Amino acid sequence: MSSNIYIQRICTHCHSEFMARTTFTKFCSEKCAKRAYKLRIKIVKIEKSEIETNSAKKQLIEPIKDKEFLSIVDAGKLLGVSRTTLWRLVSDDRLKVTKIGRRSIFRKIDIDNLFN
Repeated sequence: MSSNIYIQRICTHCHSEFMARTTFTKFCSEKCAKRAYKLRIKIVKIEKSEIETNSAKKQLIEPIKDKEFLSIVDAGKLLGVSRTTLWRLVSDDRLKVTKIGRRSIFRKIDIDNLFN
C-alpha cells in the first residue's frame, strides 16, 4: 500500500535532503542505510573491544595491589609509568628502593607515600 504523501526529510547518514513517502524514513537511499548499519556495527564492536581491554587491564593490576613488595615491573604497572621514570624517582630520592641480590624491590607503602 503506497501513500500519496511526500515529506521533505534530511538523511541521517549523509545529511542531504530528500523526499520521503513515509514519516519513518531516515535515509535517502539503500546505500546510505547500509553504510549507517555498518557504522553502527563498527561502533558496537569498538565499544565491546574497549570493555574487554579495560577488564584485562584491571585483571593485571588486581594481584599487584595485594602485594606488599613490588618488583620494578610491578611498580611500573601499578603507577602506569616506565622503568626509566621509576629510576628517575629513585635518583631524586622521592622513592626508596632495596636491592636483594640483583633484584630491585619497592615497598608498596613507599609508593603510596609518594603522593602524600
